Amino acid sequence: MKMVSEGILLGIGNPLLDISAVVDQDFFKKYDITSNNAILAEDKHTPMFEELVEKYNVEYIAGGATQNSIKVAQWMLQVPGATSYMGGIGKDKFGEEMKKNSRLAGVNVHYYEDETTPTGTCAVCIVGDDRSLVANLAAANCYKSDHLKRPENWALVEKAKYIYIAGFFLTVSPDSIQLVAEHAAANNKIFSMNLSAPFICEFFRDVQEKALPYTDFVFGYETEARTFSKVHGWETDNVEEIALKISQWPKASGTHKRITVITQGVDPVCVAEDGKVKKFPVQLLPKEKLVDANGTGDAFVGGFLSQLVQEKPIEECVRAGCYAANVIIQRSGCTYPEKPDFH
Repeated sequence: MKMVSEGILLGIGNPLLDISAVVDQDFFKKYDITSNNAILAEDKHTPMFEELVEKYNVEYIAGGATQNSIKVAQWMLQVPGATSYMGGIGKDKFGEEMKKNSRLAGVNVHYYEDETTPTGTCAVCIVGDDRSLVANLAAANCYKSDHLKRPENWALVEKAKYIYIAGFFLTVSPDSIQLVAEHAAANNKIFSMNLSAPFICEFFRDVQEKALPYTDFVFGYETEARTFSKVHGWETDNVEEIALKISQWPKASGTHKRITVITQGVDPVCVAEDGKVKKFPVQLLPKEKLVDANGTGDAFVGGFLSQLVQEKPIEECVRAGCYAANVIIQRSGCTYPEKPDFH
């Protein structure tokens, strides 16, 4: 294992406390939510959070896409403080829960704590193998680049050699993303982002396009990749073609080539680099072992990054990503056993 230095990997994103429950199809209808989708809460979703807590058997898990990936990378690396993370929480019991949970995971967290806004939550509504995510960003939405620029926080950016931000953060602080992206390009660091959700590709196209030239790795799931293609008028649904086109998007710095990694559930992972696409089959699990698909995409990225920071070949990064996703899908929420069993 290549020596992993403290703070080698930094994540910045929207920390959310997942409120996870098994519901029914009527609940989906009532709140107008669809399977395997991620959206931001609107007014009509406000009562949903209370109803979940009152009527269903809920589990609270510290989440948020970027934070999930960073925690999984930390777990895979088993080097205390190898990862760090920033984002906005409230000064409340959910915020305290988040701090405790992340520190126990070994992540060096520097949260911005908002005095007046509660910690963000994400309703994870599960029906069978399907799940629907509704995020109420709350304090996560209050994150400002001023927090990032504070010397003790900017020190984390300077220390990191790899930086990862999920696309969801484009809705909160695109100027923070730009600061970090430009720093990465100027200092020969690896900057990665995720397409994250169809609505990001559709409604946050401008800020996504501004950040894209700085990305050295772009992650995504097939549905977002197809939405990205549609939004840009590419007239193709073929995931391999889309991955290739994203990898060939103009780059702000010529130091690193761009690699696009698109997952497709049970279908092979597509990796586009150097004008070619490689496909990596995933290890299929028997249906009875599948517990909860929430966080599997985040886990894949976390596993992938854990090997990338050790400068392992792409095949090994994908294998680690698939391993982490396999572990997490067999558990409730983005959780994992004490030690990884990845060789």
